Amino acid sequence: MPKQYSHGGRVSSRPGGVAGGAPVDERAPRTLRQRVSALGNLPPFLRLVWEIHPAMAAGTLALRFVRALLPVATLFVGKLIIDEVVRLGRLPDPPPDLPAWLASGLARTLLVLLLCELGLAILSDLCGRLVSLFEALLAERFSNTTSVRLMEHAATLDLEDFEDSEVQDQLERARRQAAGRSSLLGQLFGQAQDVVTIVAFAAGLVFYAPWLIALLVVAVVPAFLGETHFNAQGYEIAWRRTPARRELDYLRVTGASVETAKEVKIFGLEAFLIERYRALADDLYATNRALAVRRAGWGGLFTAAGTLGYYGAYGFIAWRTLSGELTIGDLTFLSGSFRRLRNLLEGLLIGFSQVAGQALYLDDLFSFFELQPEIVSPTDAAPFPSPIRTGFVFEDVGFRYPGAERWAVRHLSFTLRAGEVLALVGENGAGKTTLVKLLARLYDPDEGRILLDGRDLREYDLAAVRARVGVIFQDFVHYHLTAAENIAVGRIEARDDRARIEAAAEQSLAAEVIARLPEGYDQLIGRRFKKGVELSGGEWQKIAIARAYMRDADLLILDEPTAALDARAEFEVFRRFAELSHGKTAVLISHRFSTVRRADRILVLAGGEIEAAGTHDELVAQDGRYAELFDLQAAGFR
Repeated sequence: MPKQYSHGGRVSSRPGGVAGGAPVDERAPRTLRQRVSALGNLPPFLRLVWEIHPAMAAGTLALRFVRALLPVATLFVGKLIIDEVVRLGRLPDPPPDLPAWLASGLARTLLVLLLCELGLAILSDLCGRLVSLFEALLAERFSNTTSVRLMEHAATLDLEDFEDSEVQDQLERARRQAAGRSSLLGQLFGQAQDVVTIVAFAAGLVFYAPWLIALLVVAVVPAFLGETHFNAQGYEIAWRRTPARRELDYLRVTGASVETAKEVKIFGLEAFLIERYRALADDLYATNRALAVRRAGWGGLFTAAGTLGYYGAYGFIAWRTLSGELTIGDLTFLSGSFRRLRNLLEGLLIGFSQVAGQALYLDDLFSFFELQPEIVSPTDAAPFPSPIRTGFVFEDVGFRYPGAERWAVRHLSFTLRAGEVLALVGENGAGKTTLVKLLARLYDPDEGRILLDGRDLREYDLAAVRARVGVIFQDFVHYHLTAAENIAVGRIEARDDRARIEAAAEQSLAAEVIARLPEGYDQLIGRRFKKGVELSGGEWQKIAIARAYMRDADLLILDEPTAALDARAEFEVFRRFAELSHGKTAVLISHRFSTVRRADRILVLAGGEIEAAGTHDELVAQDGRYAELFDLQAAGFR
């Protein structure tokens, strides 16, 4: 059965894709309760940060605490300086010049206060630089660690997950959060610092004028509510437009990459791709612009209200100073405290709404980590039989891709004997590659079962199954690595075994390709990077076939392995393949009957079912689909 994925309360199993206009993920807006519950993502986020580097995280918090108290201390010392200056200015017979002031000792207190303020300024600058350094390092470590964890978790998921568009959207959102949420670390630590500073400033205001605290709250709460609302809207837009952003990335790469450049130029696709990208980007821009305009308008209104509150309080404090209730130093301290408190509270509340918004994005990251594969090893997994003794048995096997109405294969019942070379023949869409994926446990059957040496394939250790099965698909990957590494991916743990790599290259005819490369096995291949050398399709295919030889597997599967080779190279590859597969079990998919006729037995697939089976001569004698396809191909060479 297809998997079901939950997204904010909506369960879906659709394959994805929206026709017409920019792709959009439809989902009901997050409720206030869901937004608040998203704050539950912060503790695991902070635990992850702490685990990355406990000493650096603790040092950052300690420095932030010191920085939190410095503004209050600086402002209070400033008040004392002003009061001392006013006191000294009222002396009846002050000294005439600076040397006289210093000699009299009257300015000693003022000098001490000035040195204290200088020390506080130096300490603030030093703490700020250290905080920036530590948080930058922690943020980079967080991004790297989370990206590695993301790759590790993605590696555990099923092939089905990677072929589901909704999971791809979820993965894309998780990737963005792995790299983009590192700034949240500084925000959270900054918020903690601001809380300490606010408490210290508020204590001073309460001592002089408690009612100013109430005025502050009235001034900043509207701005906080507005910012929270617009942050939530911004997240919803980003969530729903994930498919559109993935399409933008696809168009950007397709329109300007070495892999597509030839065809784009030949077909003149530049204008089409650019126009499609521009239309999609303009649509996204229009949506974001509308939100930004609303946000700026309301934000300006709320800020103006806060400014009016500040100046009202400032005027009242000035009046109390004129009436003699407060000193000039008190005026400076209170007005400065009120202004700083107003800015800090506004920043704190707005920052809190931003943190809440970031917590929603963290939900994308952590919810991806909650995805679990269905194809896993059982707790009491059996070891893979090596060598295979009896072979594989398909018992009424059926499989349907997620979201598809048509069965890819159904009612498959046959035996793949140990040591047998079995060829699969059929038109495109007949189910050949699906059958191979089932053999390699990239998928599990929806109906029936596959037995290996009498036991269900699902009872064996999954990693062992994958390790003992060597598959080269027609759409094999061009890895932009060295030639040696491209071959070594067949058994990556043996990447340092140069003798094994060279032997695999000899068997696949890749050695002659590598011999022509400037740096031989150490040559970077593919044009993605500066020193890379591009190969032809046939040369790439020889490299890919070498991966199968490198694997030394019990079950070898080649899916259209010689499609890009000439007739001579194809003959030599299969001569050597026959030697490699001697005593091993092998499956071969090919449209070339000169290739499949060498197999011990041939299965003819049509519409996902087995239509006929036998040797080449037997199938030709049956005068069925196989004979028809063979005659059509043979006619092309007459």
